[in-house]
Amino acid sequence: MTDALKTDALKTDVNRQVAALFAAIDDYQEEAFIAQVDALAAELPEGDADGIFHRASARDSWGHSDLAVPLYAQALEIGGLTGENRRRAVIQMSSSLRNVGRVEDALATLLKEKETGGEDHLSDALDCTIALCLATLGREREGLSLVLVALAKHLPRYNRSMANYGRVLLEG
Repeated sequence: MTDALKTDALKTDVNRQVAALFAAIDDYQEEAFIAQVDALAAELPEGDADGIFHRASARDSWGHSDLAVPLYAQALEIGGLTGENRRRAVIQMSSSLRNVGRVEDALATLLKEKETGGEDHLSDALDCTIALCLATLGREREGLSLVLVALAKHLPRYNRSMANYGRVLLEG
C-alpha cells in the first residue's frame, strides 16, 4: 500500500471515530471530549486540515467560538478539506464568526458558499446559518424567508404553501 493510500485510510478511520465521538458528545465532560478529539486529530500528519477542522469543531461544540474560528480558518486556508468536512467548516466557522461579533464576515462567507457550493444535504443548514446572520443584522424578514423555504421541504404537508409564504415575505 502506498503512503498516500495509507494516509487516506487513516483519515477515513479518524473521521469515522470523530463522528462517533460527536454522536455521543452528551456522554462526555468538556475537557475529556476535547482531549479525545485532539488525540484522534494527532494521529493524522501534522498540519492535516481534517485534524485541524476536528479540533475546531470540538472547541466550537463547547461554546468556544473564539478558539474555533482561527482553527477553522487555518484548516480552510491550507487546503485539503474536501466534501462534507469543507462545507461543514465553512458553515461552522461562519456561525462562530457571528458569535464573536463578526457578522458581516460570516454572512459574506456564507453567501459565497451558497453561490459556489452547490446543493447538498447541508444546504438547509447553510440557509439557517445565513438566517441567523440576517436576524443579527436586523434583517429578520429575509432570515425567516430562508428558514421557511428550507423547512418546507421537510414538512409532511403544506410544502408548497410554506415555500410560497417564505418567498412572499421578501416581496412585502
